[in-house]
Amino acid sequence: MKNKLIVSILAASSALLITGCGDKKGSSGGTSGGTPGGVALAIDFPPELIEGTPKAMNVPNLVQVPDKAPQFLVPKEAVLLSKGKKVTSSDDNPIIGSLDLVTDGDKQAGEGYFVELLEGPQWVQIDLEKSATLNAICVWHYHSQKRAYKGVVIQVSDDPKFASGVTTVYNNDYEDVSKLGKGSDNPYVESRFGLIADGKSAKGRYVRLYSNGNTSNEMNHYIEVEVYGVAQ
Repeated sequence: MKNKLIVSILAASSALLITGCGDKKGSSGGTSGGTPGGVALAIDFPPELIEGTPKAMNVPNLVQVPDKAPQFLVPKEAVLLSKGKKVTSSDDNPIIGSLDLVTDGDKQAGEGYFVELLEGPQWVQIDLEKSATLNAICVWHYHSQKRAYKGVVIQVSDDPKFASGVTTVYNNDYEDVSKLGKGSDNPYVESRFGLIADGKSAKGRYVRLYSNGNTSNEMNHYIEVEVYGVAQ
């Protein structure tokens, strides 16, 4: 009886580590989430490049970097929809880089591979050109130094102004800085594995991603965003 109780507790604990957004705090990585019965998303993770000395990350409920690549399941019909698509932003004049870097397919870290936006709440928006059912949204901020980006929110809509028909698929803005609603997703340490956010079968043509600086500085950065789904 005692052994059965221990097994049940361990099983329940393992289940808590599997969510639609990848590995949570304390996980060893490699777990699966997403579409039951789906196929593993073939993500080309960039090589690791760590530079500089990271600053303290005083963020509650911080998800640590998994020790191996996480897996995420999507329908077999799902494809990469965002490659080469137009990107707009709340910051019309990025400090470093250009917005096309967000969907150019290159996820490497270091100079020349990222766009830097102004401090404060900012967003980038991808136009998929046609409405789609979204299954996964993968995000790489600046990952050559361990840091956590604040106020990360991902929304989907068919309205380019996001004034109506908006679905929020990820939100770790626990302080509600962007006034989009207080988020319940846990902040995470940036790494070459990025973030795999569950698209939750949200339907829309536009994907908008918010952030509000990071634990190293007040700027906002994007290396790459990949949106997977099935075009309607």
